[in-house]
Amino acid sequence: MQAQWVLWGADLSPYALKVEALLRFAELPFRWLPRCGSFREALQASRRRAALVAGRQPLSWPPRDPLDEYPLVPFLFGPAGENLYDSSAIGAWLACRPTPGGRETPSLLPHDPALRFAVRLVDEALDEVGLYLVHHNRWVVAARDNGAGKRLAREMHPLLGPLAKLVEHFFPARQVRRLPYLFSVADPRDSRFDDLPRRLRPPPRAGFPPTHALLDALYTRLLTALEPLLAQRPFVFGPGFTLADASIYGQLGMNLTDPGARAALHALAPCVERWALGLAGGHFDAHKGEDRLLLDEAVAPLLAWVCDSFVPLMRQNAAAYETRRRQGERLFNEAAFKGGHALYTGTLLGHPFRSVVKTFQVRVWRDLRAEWEALAPADRARLEALLPEHHGLDRS
Repeated sequence: MQAQWVLWGADLSPYALKVEALLRFAELPFRWLPRCGSFREALQASRRRAALVAGRQPLSWPPRDPLDEYPLVPFLFGPAGENLYDSSAIGAWLACRPTPGGRETPSLLPHDPALRFAVRLVDEALDEVGLYLVHHNRWVVAARDNGAGKRLAREMHPLLGPLAKLVEHFFPARQVRRLPYLFSVADPRDSRFDDLPRRLRPPPRAGFPPTHALLDALYTRLLTALEPLLAQRPFVFGPGFTLADASIYGQLGMNLTDPGARAALHALAPCVERWALGLAGGHFDAHKGEDRLLLDEAVAPLLAWVCDSFVPLMRQNAAAYETRRRQGERLFNEAAFKGGHALYTGTLLGHPFRSVVKTFQVRVWRDLRAEWEALAPADRARLEALLPEHHGLDRS
């Protein structure tokens, strides 16, 4: 446990920030690569990740699922050959291990079934919907002042050397091009970004309705739910740090370094901003353990946001997956999006959208539905007392 672990990733990634918070809370010594290593160390870790993705090395955790996609980041490498990926799976793995000081960390995923499901629900909602919001904030709200390209170039310099300068130029353009895949579609009539170089202008996509207003509404509603909650207690479910806190921090923490988006966060939710800054500094002082976690009315607005955004999105994606599979489609996710395959239309908060079927979201939804169905009636009743009537968890 005292040996040093390696977090392979960049702090531009909300999932890498999430894993960083989990590792700090679990008191597991680690280093970031490539930014904190030599060329040799960075190259070895890069090759290790590539071997995992190609199936030439075994995963320690989680089990490989054909519906999942390997991310570029983050991966967690252990001193005894451990290979882990997926931020939520890493959180579950850490929850089963004592800290080097002997403190157990079950609050990450509480033993109480109702609390555990609520934590899992918030975690997955922020991983999926929250990702769209914060990428939109970085590349649209902070389109003129984010320095993500320069920061990534600095982090990649140990591995790429002088070639890292190319990252500074090409990474922002790549991310802006990907915005429609990540749910952010501009109105072609919007002229607010005409002063930017064409490669940095938030793009429309032919046949896709604009979604900037939808994403802004979802973000405002999320912060409106979180602000009073985090103004009155140190973590979402009371005095104990959970996987849900790590996920919320990972997403919102990504925008702390994007000036335009940071200003919007400060204006809408100063208590949330202060909370995120505290976790960024590794401040878990208020943690009091699992036995004092709360599943109460204070979290109802956050759970309502989940049921108004994440749940209907997962249901529509899962239904589209089944339809496309019956039609013989086998190409999904970003590769399909680029070629115009496996697309579907839907609505969120009354706004139309168009997206591509994402198989990893199918897996997430199946797992949560199975957990929901496995709950005892009394535990489900405790949750339903806090969920909106239209929660949608009872429908496949």
